[in-house]
Amino acid sequence: MVSVKKRIFILVLLGSLVLAGVFGWRWLFRKRTPSDTITLYGNVDIRQVQLAFNNSERIDKLLVDEGSAIRAGQLVAQLVQRRFLDAVAQDEATMEAQQQVVARLLAGSRPEEVAEARADVAAAQAEVARAQANVTNAELLYRRQQTLSKQQYVSLQIRDDAQRSYLAEQADLDAKRQVLVAKEQVLRLAVIGPRKEDIAAAQATLKAETSALALAQKELADAQLYAPADGVIQDRILEPGDMANPQTPVFTLALDNPLWVRAYLPEPEMGKVALGMRAWIESDSFPGQRFPGWIGYISPVSEFTPKNVETTQLRSQLVYRVRVYACNPDHRLRLGMPATVVIPIGNNPPHAIDAHPCGAN
Repeated sequence: MVSVKKRIFILVLLGSLVLAGVFGWRWLFRKRTPSDTITLYGNVDIRQVQLAFNNSERIDKLLVDEGSAIRAGQLVAQLVQRRFLDAVAQDEATMEAQQQVVARLLAGSRPEEVAEARADVAAAQAEVARAQANVTNAELLYRRQQTLSKQQYVSLQIRDDAQRSYLAEQADLDAKRQVLVAKEQVLRLAVIGPRKEDIAAAQATLKAETSALALAQKELADAQLYAPADGVIQDRILEPGDMANPQTPVFTLALDNPLWVRAYLPEPEMGKVALGMRAWIESDSFPGQRFPGWIGYISPVSEFTPKNVETTQLRSQLVYRVRVYACNPDHRLRLGMPATVVIPIGNNPPHAIDAHPCGAN
């Protein structure tokens, strides 16, 4: 009997020692963990973009639906384009016509135009010469008739007729001289070419027409809606046939790569973390998996703090909002998802994190 009791005592003692060892090991591990890591709890946040047309017209096509993963620059919607195409065609024709006006002014007068002006001047000079000869003959006839009338060899009527003929030829000569002056002016302008002011005015008009065409082309381009960044369509707000305008979004785009976990850091732990430190993100949706991340933001202002009292006890309860960023190329982490953030303290110096390490815009 004594031998059996001793054996039982020894077994109980050994069991007690094993249990003590197990509890001691767990206690040591639990006491060591807080010094090695900081554990925070929060929810996943993402950025959102409201996609809207920079124009007003009815929607013709919507090319994506809710839940669609899209790439930056992808066409997602289109307006009815008929009005914008007609405006572009009209402005193109107006600009081309004004280009021809400018080209004609810069080219100056054609050789044929100068030659025609010279021929007109020569013809006018010949007309002036003939008129001058007629005036000379009419003047001689008038002087002769005047002398004969004084000697009463001819009647006063004949003298007066000769005078009227002379005056008529003189008036005709003056008219032809004026025509010659006008023809010479035309020739001079043809040789000189257009005025600089006319060319400058035509060029300014061409510039205005070019700007009007560029504006029409921009309005045509605005009839198509492109994704500004990679993401997932969260909401499809309008449908084909709806009237779109810049104030009414068509889609809500979730920019979920990168995303972040919004968590709160207790004030006593502030001295242990810094921007750029590595972290791990865990989610109940993916047990046993960790998503690598980094601390990208620490609020400079504490929260949940009384305005007028800050005792030692209250200061220990202050928290600071932090953002722990993570890449999410597979779209597994989603908005609002509860998450646990584990920040290693040992051997985790701050790193220079690129603004968009995940390739996001």
